[in-house]
Amino acid sequence: MAWTIEYAQSSRKPMERLDPMVRRRIREFLSVRIAMLDDLRQLGEALQGTRYAGIWRYRVGDYRILVNIRDEVVTIIVVGVGHRGEVYR
Repeated sequence: MAWTIEYAQSSRKPMERLDPMVRRRIREFLSVRIAMLDDLRQLGEALQGTRYAGIWRYRVGDYRILVNIRDEVVTIIVVGVGHRGEVYR
C-alpha cells in the first residue's frame, strides 16, 4: 500500500531552510522507506505527552520528522522537520 505524503504549512518553511542534501535525504526517506510500508508505526516512535498526542517521529541522522498518520485516508501529514535539538520546541 502506498501512502500519500502531505506537508502541513508548519513544516514548509523549516524544510526550505534545510541544507539541500539534508532536504533530499528526508524526502527520499519519506517516499522510499515510509510511504511503501503497510504499517508506518514499525519504524517510527509515538511522542509522549498531551501536547504531542497522535504525533509520530522518524529519525534521519540528526534530524527528526514529525508526522500525523491518518489511517482512514491513507495519508501522512508532515507537521514538523528539524534538527533533533530544535524540532520539539
